[in-house]
Amino acid sequence: MRDTTSSTGIKKSADQTALKMGRDCTFEEWVRSGISSTSALFFVSIALLGPPLQLLSQESGSSRRSIAAAELPEAPQPQFVVATNAPSDPQDQSTQQPAPSTNAQDSSSSQSVPQQPDAKKSKYEKAEEQIKEQEKQRVAGVVPAFNVTYHSDAVSMTSGQKMRLAFRSSIDPVTFIGGLMGAGFKELKDEDTGFGWGPEGFGKRAGAAYLDAFDGTMIGNGILPSILHQDPRFFRMGHGSIKRRLLYSAATSFICKHDNTGKWEPNYSNVAGNIVSGAISNLYYPSSNSGIGQTFGNGMLVTAEGTIAAVFDEFWPDLSRRFLHRDPSHGIDAQLRAQDEAAKQAKQNQK
Repeated sequence: MRDTTSSTGIKKSADQTALKMGRDCTFEEWVRSGISSTSALFFVSIALLGPPLQLLSQESGSSRRSIAAAELPEAPQPQFVVATNAPSDPQDQSTQQPAPSTNAQDSSSSQSVPQQPDAKKSKYEKAEEQIKEQEKQRVAGVVPAFNVTYHSDAVSMTSGQKMRLAFRSSIDPVTFIGGLMGAGFKELKDEDTGFGWGPEGFGKRAGAAYLDAFDGTMIGNGILPSILHQDPRFFRMGHGSIKRRLLYSAATSFICKHDNTGKWEPNYSNVAGNIVSGAISNLYYPSSNSGIGQTFGNGMLVTAEGTIAAVFDEFWPDLSRRFLHRDPSHGIDAQLRAQDEAAKQAKQNQK
């Protein structure tokens, strides 16, 4: 006999299980339908919100760019130049014109630095050329006139050039011959008896005369002009009346040009150089011919001799053109005379 109780229980449990499964299926279907509806709602929302978000992003980006442009109105924009064989636009070339001007200014400024030493060098070279011309000047082709310049605007010499020119004049053979002639003249006049007579006395007189010339030239034309910045040369006038030229040449023993300013000033170098050389001569002259009075006397005597020599240097080219048919000035005097005539004619026309 079957057990009805157990079968009834089994049936109830089956019914409960079926009811439970039915409920579970209903819940799963509800969850699935909720998820699907939520997903559909999400995608619909995105689809609906997409255009406004895009417009908003564009507006925010444009606003940011406008703000950046407002903050940097003059910010330079990089320019890239691509080298091509095609001809460029004239407008582009016009816009690029300031760049070469800057380079030109830089090149000009860079070239302006080495021009100062070149200018000084050219001035030195010009002085060297003038000194070489002076070293060829000789009166009658014999007596040196190295310390005479025919250029009124001659370039001032450096200390080394002054010393070299003075030494060149001191060692010239004619300077030695002048010492010998001076010694013979003094022996004939019976001067400087402390040196004695005969060959020995003549040699002492010749040596003393040469030392006088050497000391006077080196001190008066080299050392003191270098210290005092004075030009030791004789600047020949070469034009004007005879009286004016005579007074000018005589005055050059007491006046000279300054190296830096080019203005006339007292010729301390010449006068002091003659006195100093006279003081040095006391070391090798006999005691009878030494002393303070003798020193200043010899200094003034040498200055007077220099004055006579300056007058001769002023008029020598005129004598050379007249008697030797040679122009030591190489046409400079003719140019100066032509300028004088032109100025004179202009004054007459004004009257």
